[in-house]
Amino acid sequence: MTATILVADDDAAIRTVLNQALSRAGYDVRITSNAATLWRWISAGEGDLVVTDVVMPDENAFDLLPRIKKARPDLPVLVMSAQNTFMTAIRASEKGAYDYLPKPFDLTELIAIIGRALAEPKKKPARLGDDMQDGMPLVGRSAAMQEIYRVLARLMQTDLTLMITGESGTGKELVAKALHDYGKRRNGPFVAINMAAIPRDLIESELFGHEKGAFTGAQNRSSGRFEQAEGGTLFLDEIGDMPMDAQTRLLRVLQQGEYTTVGGRTPIRTDVRIVAATNKDLKQSINQGLFREDLYYRLNVVPLRLPPLRDRAEDIPDLVRHFVQQGEKEGLDSKRFEQEALEVMKSYAWPGNVREVENLIRRLMALYPQDVITREIVEQELRSDINDSPITKAGASGGNVTIAQAVEENMRSYFASFGDSLPPPGLYDRVLVEMEYPLILAALTATRGNQIKAADLLGLNRNTLRKKIRELGVSVYRSSRTA
Repeated sequence: MTATILVADDDAAIRTVLNQALSRAGYDVRITSNAATLWRWISAGEGDLVVTDVVMPDENAFDLLPRIKKARPDLPVLVMSAQNTFMTAIRASEKGAYDYLPKPFDLTELIAIIGRALAEPKKKPARLGDDMQDGMPLVGRSAAMQEIYRVLARLMQTDLTLMITGESGTGKELVAKALHDYGKRRNGPFVAINMAAIPRDLIESELFGHEKGAFTGAQNRSSGRFEQAEGGTLFLDEIGDMPMDAQTRLLRVLQQGEYTTVGGRTPIRTDVRIVAATNKDLKQSINQGLFREDLYYRLNVVPLRLPPLRDRAEDIPDLVRHFVQQGEKEGLDSKRFEQEALEVMKSYAWPGNVREVENLIRRLMALYPQDVITREIVEQELRSDINDSPITKAGASGGNVTIAQAVEENMRSYFASFGDSLPPPGLYDRVLVEMEYPLILAALTATRGNQIKAADLLGLNRNTLRKKIRELGVSVYRSSRTA
């Protein structure tokens, strides 16, 4: 029996496109421009799946969704929206939508989602509650961030372990906190620990606690982060810096669900959700014998890579507005940014990512008396920030620097940062991986996600490119435009 798709959108062009695409896919399609007609069809028992825009002339889909789920809890509802924010994705999940797609959307992906929904209709998810805050914890409307929002929305009502990777300053802890604050453990504690900031011989005590007299200086019993996070979320930042002994104990906790304190004998049951993060290539660490492979797969149940800011430069204006508003709340003088100033910021490489943007905005608000921040002011401040990145220097000055020259200068700075010591072993493979990832990402971006064109551009076999995309964890964002 042919499934019937109910489509509601006040944009006539979108209704036409969806009607044609879904009809070609073999579905019966009914289209409407308003929520009232959609509700009339649904309440009459019509339709096998709903595709609806959020904002319609007579009613918001988020207000309609609870009625739909109450009347027909097994009816999958796919929500589309041009308001592409983190909170839109979360509200769609919270209100019971099967999935959320930002506009503009990929028709192939839409039809694939519809096929999955009709084959395996999802159960009604648990509500997040009416106390969910209205503030937006994550900022950005780019395609890269849309995929982050969608993944997080799907994970809110699960306890799956998450591995967040990305450069320093991309917001890994912010993502972990958002996952906690809007998930089912939001009433429990959120506890974060940075492995790189704790002396190696104290990490086990920090994680699992210790008994009185367990080691020199342990004058009292101390609770560890696992105990402090009971019922909530434990965020293990810079997990790649965890020493081997602690890795073994953490693996045992993940396998058995219990641990013992340092110096203790009685196993303690634990109920925490683990979210780990790193800016390192853990697969390289595994090859070098610095990280346990079995622990990696225990932690990497759901991988999530946060894109560097240079790959989502279109989010700069939103980030600037966000940090200006934060500064105003903290008593800093309000500022307005000229469009040319924003364009300069969009073309900058941002080696410090979002954290660098935040620092820049706070500095501009605190140090400059002008109400309007001009291009010249931004250029002056960014020049003062450029230090040890040869590629950034080339971009800022407009000079021509070859890749070989940039790598050579970067290597000199890298070796110099270790003083009289040497970097960890495995440098050759690390450098190749660091160059390979942006190269493949740039090719996929230039070809709008078309792997055939990207493989041809790179001079690689298509299967080789697919393998590298999978191994390196490159996020492929397919454009809905014709390539």
